[in-house]
Amino acid sequence: MRSDDWHLTDDVERLLARAGDFLRSRPALHTLPLTVTATLRTRGANAYGTEAPLFGWLERTGSVCATFFRTPPRRLNLTPLAPEQVDRLAARLAELGHHLPGINADRQTAEAFAAAWQHRTGATPTLRERLRLYRLGTLVPPRPHPEGRGRVADERDREQLVRWYHEFTAAIGKPASTDAGSWADIRIASGRLTLWETPDGTPVSMAGVTESVAGQIRVTPVYTPTPLRGRGYAGAATAEVSRVALTAGATEVVLFADLANPTSNALYQRIGYLPVTDFAVYDFTPTTPLGG
Repeated sequence: MRSDDWHLTDDVERLLARAGDFLRSRPALHTLPLTVTATLRTRGANAYGTEAPLFGWLERTGSVCATFFRTPPRRLNLTPLAPEQVDRLAARLAELGHHLPGINADRQTAEAFAAAWQHRTGATPTLRERLRLYRLGTLVPPRPHPEGRGRVADERDREQLVRWYHEFTAAIGKPASTDAGSWADIRIASGRLTLWETPDGTPVSMAGVTESVAGQIRVTPVYTPTPLRGRGYAGAATAEVSRVALTAGATEVVLFADLANPTSNALYQRIGYLPVTDFAVYDFTPTTPLGG
């Protein structure tokens, strides 16, 4: 075995037993693997689909220095990695016959892996989106502040939440990661979805959060129906759910913003979110259809 080598498993407990301390060492940067592994531990290996997840960690002289996870049929998600280590991982996964639909990682790692995967498999990488990870500094109430108040969503909101979930996934151009009813039920039961409502009690925007893991909470999703945008509701909902997260004891409150949307990036910065790093998401088109 090399002094640095990748270890692969489909067992989330085995991953966390070896790489948990590494992931918790940088909770903001590692928000995705932390929250995904927490969900798998809570809801079981089929939380994201019927196919078994795949995890890996890279050891160098006995210490973990990188991890990845994949919950099929979704993309590979990889923590920051040096270019030569990226190529070694691409070679390993290609040799094992894995078919990857894409990569999601910090920009430099994603670019390096996309190039390595193309070299190893002939697949064509296409940049799908660029994201910026933000961490909350000092929370600043939005100005101007819309009239109304924030409140935690409950059972009376279920039908609307299901509808908004479908609208949200359609708006961002991504397939739903779970059944809309189950999504709403889980967040209602856990109190992890905040609504902004007008003075007459009409919900006009929503902002959710992930479970707290290693002291970090990620704000997601944030959604306002199209006819209600431009009135400050999303900023008010995001500020309120961020305040609730801090009150609950979060030491890191983070979120991702699509860099193609300057409005949302400016909004998050106005209420106190500071840039951490940029991410890139690539899709891979195989040279021949799978199974062809």
